[in-house]
Amino acid sequence: MKNIKYLFGFILLVIATGCSDFLEESPRSVLSEEELITPDNIDGFVTAAYASLGNDHYDIPFSLWPYGNVRSDDAYKGGSGPNDIQVFHFFEISENIRSDFGELDKFWFNSYIAISRINRAIRNLNKISASDFPFKETRIAEMKFLRGHFYFMLKIMFKYIPYITEDIAIEDYGTISNRDLTNDELWDAIAGDFQAATEGLPVSQQNIGRASRTAAYAYLAKVRLYQAYEQDDNNKVTSINQAKLQMVIDATNNVIGQASLEPDFANNFLPGDYENGPESIFAIQYTDSDNTLHGRLNFSDVLSTPQGLGCCDFHKPSQNLVNAYKTDANGLPLFNTYNDANVDYNNLNSVQVDPRLYHTVAIPNLPYKYDNDYIYVEGWVRSPNPYGYYASLKENVSPNCGSCFVNIDPFYGNSKNRIQIRYADILLMRAEALIELGQFNDALPIINQIRNRASQSTGFIGYANNLNVSPYINGVNCTWTQDFARQALRWERRLEFAMEGSRFFDLVRWGIAAETLNKYYLEEKDEVEYYSGAKFDSAREEYCPIPQAQINFSKDVYKQNKGY
Repeated sequence: MKNIKYLFGFILLVIATGCSDFLEESPRSVLSEEELITPDNIDGFVTAAYASLGNDHYDIPFSLWPYGNVRSDDAYKGGSGPNDIQVFHFFEISENIRSDFGELDKFWFNSYIAISRINRAIRNLNKISASDFPFKETRIAEMKFLRGHFYFMLKIMFKYIPYITEDIAIEDYGTISNRDLTNDELWDAIAGDFQAATEGLPVSQQNIGRASRTAAYAYLAKVRLYQAYEQDDNNKVTSINQAKLQMVIDATNNVIGQASLEPDFANNFLPGDYENGPESIFAIQYTDSDNTLHGRLNFSDVLSTPQGLGCCDFHKPSQNLVNAYKTDANGLPLFNTYNDANVDYNNLNSVQVDPRLYHTVAIPNLPYKYDNDYIYVEGWVRSPNPYGYYASLKENVSPNCGSCFVNIDPFYGNSKNRIQIRYADILLMRAEALIELGQFNDALPIINQIRNRASQSTGFIGYANNLNVSPYINGVNCTWTQDFARQALRWERRLEFAMEGSRFFDLVRWGIAAETLNKYYLEEKDEVEYYSGAKFDSAREEYCPIPQAQINFSKDVYKQNKGY
């Protein structure tokens, strides 16, 4: 930083002596990267890597809403109609998905720009001694955590990706293929980054937003859970690796006790003092006050603001998702009959529902984000035909939140953090591993922790009079077999993480994407006409095509995914 300050002072001095002299003077020196590799400046490389977490855009969102939600049975694309960001509509109906989509190319490009920053930071950190920079090993571990984060996103999106670390010379990048590592080896490589992070990070960090050992173990559990479901070349799940499931248990052992559930589900999705709460294990930090024009806002989700508050009414909860929150007289899900009749928002008291519905979905005639100053009404909706009248709540804020709701004409953004992984996910990943290991009785109290919290999440929704959710009690309201436990776990994940970008990837992991989505298309087509031609092919559409621009750039070193 000292060199930068001196250079800045020199520039001010030159400006003060006369603009004409300054404009006519040739630059005398430029700071090289090597000159910045000092104990005082090295954290700048780390900061640049962290900044990559928010270097996305509404058409290349790292929140993954088009790929994790719209691509599933949880959400419609929204906007003005199917042609509005048509690429996302093609994913919505599993049709015409092509390798020339610019949105996929930009997602790939931005992700690898982030990885490049991370690798540069690690290389430069390795040039400084720990005695000169005591945080060296911690910062390297943070960078490996971030690298694992970006590779995890790329892996679940594209399956086969080039894996590049700081050890690979830049001039050798062109020789690295996306098929150098097998599917399983890629998972091991990503897990290796998180494992290294667990060994170099403190349990918690003094600075909010930095990766911690707890976060590294949380991500390690997630990677091993995905890896456990082994796929063949047609993306069919052929087996569930018991050793990998045990690794999930082992990793979650190091998270249990280091975080906790919020007392109210709503707290996870509110700004200000609610951010970085006990359930948030790792979150992308946003701000409206970083001395730039609009602040460091969440551009991933800027399109989902309802039209009645500005623009653009994308990312719309599906009727199928709303119906999934219905419960029976015992407060349990209607696993087999939930979609027989639609929830009618004009007659909500005719059904009983899980409270999480009101924290996830904006419903006409009710307060928006619990704010009585803003009643969500049908007139807020941009395109009710074909997208219906619901809106997504979790990523949004009330306009009364203060400075966190920002006009970035024509859009409205917000500076609320986005939680990447929270404690509820740890609990349900652990429960899933236990169920698949045959220890399903041990999963029962874990799932009930989530359901009990849901039943207590009523403080913000006093206007809801049709709430009913209960824990599972073996022999009383259910028969807790392995099959029932598996069904309960999968349902719980849907209700808990709806609209958070994970539903489609869960379906792929479980090997039921085609079964679930083709059934969904069949049931939806009478109400949403564009589903009439939809058909999901798991051998092709569980993963995105490798962007053709990247294949061209690699001179065909990269190989296309099957079917594209």
